[in-house]
Amino acid sequence: MSDVGVSGKTSLAQFGLDRAESGDDVVVPFTLENLNSRGRVVRLAGALDAILTRHDYPAPVARLLGEAVTLTALMGSSLKFDGRFILQTRTDGVVNMIVVDLDAPDGLRGYARFDGEALEKALESGKTSSSELLGTGHLAMTVDQGLHTERYQGIVALEGEGLESAAEHYFSQSEQIPTKVRLAVAEHAIRGKTGSNWRAGGMMVQFFPPAGEVMPTDLPGGDGDDGNSDFFEADDWMETQALFATLSDAELVAPDVSAERLLFRLYNEKGVRVFEPQHLEARCSCSADRTEAMLNENFSDKERQEMAVDGEIEVVCEFCSTTYHFNPNQF
Repeated sequence: MSDVGVSGKTSLAQFGLDRAESGDDVVVPFTLENLNSRGRVVRLAGALDAILTRHDYPAPVARLLGEAVTLTALMGSSLKFDGRFILQTRTDGVVNMIVVDLDAPDGLRGYARFDGEALEKALESGKTSSSELLGTGHLAMTVDQGLHTERYQGIVALEGEGLESAAEHYFSQSEQIPTKVRLAVAEHAIRGKTGSNWRAGGMMVQFFPPAGEVMPTDLPGGDGDDGNSDFFEADDWMETQALFATLSDAELVAPDVSAERLLFRLYNEKGVRVFEPQHLEARCSCSADRTEAMLNENFSDKERQEMAVDGEIEVVCEFCSTTYHFNPNQF
């Protein structure tokens, strides 16, 4: 993997890149070597728009699902093997279920289930933030490496908070890695064209101190919880967070602000090393063969006969809305 180092007060033209800026539908890994931190930036445009427009979601639901897709790309893109990273919420909120998965290394798909009547009431009362739409429940993140391997699953409670906070709590509590996450989703009007397209941006940064150094106090369950006065928050992580906090939603979704340009704005004075981008696309893993196998393995002949309408079983993929038709007598 090639990489590019950037430090000092240089212009972006002197960025040292031996390739064009990465553009949209990418994950760009980076390290902050002088701050003992590393992370990833995600920028989504066409891939996200394809996922969100397949179901004609109301704007607040589309925005929340867009955040979930962006978070899945941030977290799942770290997989070093073929497999799937699955993010799923189950809550008592207006949007009571979200499922998104990344089919490594580059295929994204997702869908959301919501209560239409409850959404109307939320719109009337102006309670349409991500945390308000989610409500309370849990967020599960699953790594599936395929046949002959056990799934790994991490679960974190959703207690009236958004996906950013839930992800940060997961890394701090389950992985013991101090983490900051930002997600932004917006509809973007295209000059000279009618309508708009969905765009999203996300950034995650994590603190990895050298071996033997203490972890910051925002990490629960560590040595600092016993009142040890020698436990202190690392200056590197404090500075990383302070610079990260200056990041705006507008920068994350702006079409003319690439991941490289964004990282340059935030961290060029501290030294940032940017790696090759990983491209993403909207891609569903459903197929006629897989759907037929599911019907054959999970339902009896009697159940399949009962499913048939006018002599045909119809199955619609919840992710991509593709419709498959089967004769109940073909199994």
